[in-house]
Amino acid sequence: QVAMWESGGDSVPAGGSLRLSCTTPKERFTNPCMGWFRQSPGKEREGLATLRINTGSTFYVDTIEGRFTMSQDNAGKTLYLQMNSLKAEDTSTYYCARVPGGHCSDPRRAFQFADAWGPGTLVTVSS
Repeated sequence: QVAMWESGGDSVPAGGSLRLSCTTPKERFTNPCMGWFRQSPGKEREGLATLRINTGSTFYVDTIEGRFTMSQDNAGKTLYLQMNSLKAEDTSTYYCARVPGGHCSDPRRAFQFADAWGPGTLVTVSS
């Protein structure tokens, strides 16, 4: 069974915006921490942001802080990644992932401990 799935990827010009969504087939996300990472072919996984489900606290890596915002809906069933001021180097496949709560405050390293993620959604930014 798919644990979650992403949507919202598209092709946009540099400077544009996109909002990615991550949805669970369950009633709501119940694990302590969720996050977003991206990965391109031949490149390492790059952690972007994490969110504590119970408190809504968010953590970001420096490279996207101020441009990307992670949030969750009131029902706790959908997570979002709002991406503004997109750059060509943001082109990648974006994944939503489940992260152990103890690693939630360190999005740069958290995803090496991720134990589930969706199939991904492709974002292409043209310069």
